[in-house]
Amino acid sequence: MAFESFNEFIAMGGHAPYVWAAWGVTGGLLLALTLHARTERRLLLRNLQRRVRREERLGANQVDMARVSHQTGGNRHDT
Repeated sequence: MAFESFNEFIAMGGHAPYVWAAWGVTGGLLLALTLHARTERRLLLRNLQRRVRREERLGANQVDMARVSHQTGGNRHDT
């Protein structure tokens, strides 16, 4: 083993502040990256659901408009 005791491992041969700060920053960045990716995925899915609902609503409105246009003659150039 590289270290004689657990305390020597924690001290990292006198480089503990640098080593443990590097580990802490790396762990923090990985955690932040994971949380950011989850948030972005959630926002993307929410926006896609809104888009699908909007397109379904617009599609239904276009069908309704076509029915009204067909029932009233549709072409106003006949007059």
